Amino acid sequence: MQSEVYLRRKIDAFLDAWKSAPERKPLIVRGARQVGKTEAITQFATRQYKHVVYVNFVESPHYKGITADGYAVDDIVRLLSRMNPDFRFDKGQTLIFFDEVQEFPEITTALKFFHIDGRYDVICSRSLLGVQYSRIESHSVGYKQDYEMRSFDFEEYLWARGYQADAVDDMLGHLLREEPFSNAELERYFSLFLDYVILGGMPAVISAFVRSGTFEETAELQQQLLRDYREDIRKYASGLDKAKILAVFNQVPPQLAKENKKFQLTKVAKNARSREYFGCVEWLLDSGLLSICYCLHYPELPLKGNFDPDKYKLYVADTGLLLAMLDEESREDLLRNKNLGIYKGALYENFVAEALSKSGYDLFYYRKDDSTLEMDFFVRTSDDLIPVEVKAGNTVSKSLRKLVESEKYDAIHSGIKLAHANIGRSDTFLTIPYFCAFLLKRYLKARQESAIRSE
Repeated sequence: MQSEVYLRRKIDAFLDAWKSAPERKPLIVRGARQVGKTEAITQFATRQYKHVVYVNFVESPHYKGITADGYAVDDIVRLLSRMNPDFRFDKGQTLIFFDEVQEFPEITTALKFFHIDGRYDVICSRSLLGVQYSRIESHSVGYKQDYEMRSFDFEEYLWARGYQADAVDDMLGHLLREEPFSNAELERYFSLFLDYVILGGMPAVISAFVRSGTFEETAELQQQLLRDYREDIRKYASGLDKAKILAVFNQVPPQLAKENKKFQLTKVAKNARSREYFGCVEWLLDSGLLSICYCLHYPELPLKGNFDPDKYKLYVADTGLLLAMLDEESREDLLRNKNLGIYKGALYENFVAEALSKSGYDLFYYRKDDSTLEMDFFVRTSDDLIPVEVKAGNTVSKSLRKLVESEKYDAIHSGIKLAHANIGRSDTFLTIPYFCAFLLKRYLKARQESAIRSE
């Protein structure tokens, strides 16, 4: 279950903190397929427990019989011991790891009893594909804790490349001081960033690149991941039109390449209606394959409730997989020449959407009907709405200036431009290099805390 070299993940610190909590509840780790859930939990388990009881409901479906006598802890433990005499159950020293619970959601009914009993820790892992979370939620409400795992973000990629926490602390310090990076630092980080955009964050792809130092294996690994995801759609999309779901998924890259990136169902199928297709979009969102960015009615607070549910952009949850979905010539152009023409802006915007989403932000944008004003993303602090513009180069940002300088937008006082550029301040906005997008939330929080302390 473990790779030869384990690459550090953010879930590691979360799992250690969970283990240290005296009143910990059974944990459900959820995420898209192949983002590293099983490997991370197994690595943690072997470090922290004397005994690990590993039950995989896909590899060993006969384990579904462990609830034949009911959901009481003693009944389940007794049947597990019969099925595998090597399992050991010692109070306080055993972790029971139920993997692939989307194949047997009924086991989560037992989480209540494991929590009340308290002798054994329990972690469940489930892929987002193939099950409505409401089934698991109804079985275990009030007796579990949830954690959603994503593919590697840029910080985790830096760890995989050998960078330590002090490198990220230094990057954040540059932002807070608004101090440009040296030319050597900027060149190095942009090189790492471009590699990450090409690779994406899927663990198998990252591991192959770290192992070989080349892109030789990575393209085929990405194509295999896409084949696996498309096969999962055919396997698990019960009750929905699988062809429609695949059509929506395949339309994301070409629509992101357009100037108006609003997702248009009429491009998926002529005369397509939202009520016929939005269930397909929701399925892909629930699966973890896509993320959604809603169009605001008006650039003001609050964000939730202030958007049009029928106007949205769709992004691929992993930018490396977006690149893998493009035609072979476009992929080769980026790999060989590090240039992608019309797709470059789409890739960078997708990367920023991915970075913001992995940081915990919901995604919102704005586009005026007459196209005279548009903004790629918005984030917020407790008091301020902050427009975030993504530029393929480092051109003048007219919409960003208009939003910040106009008196019409009461909640907007400053903005952020992400570009192929160094850190720099204008009167109205801060320019930040793309590779710092994953730090935006930390930067804004630290800036706000500093302002409070200075009052």
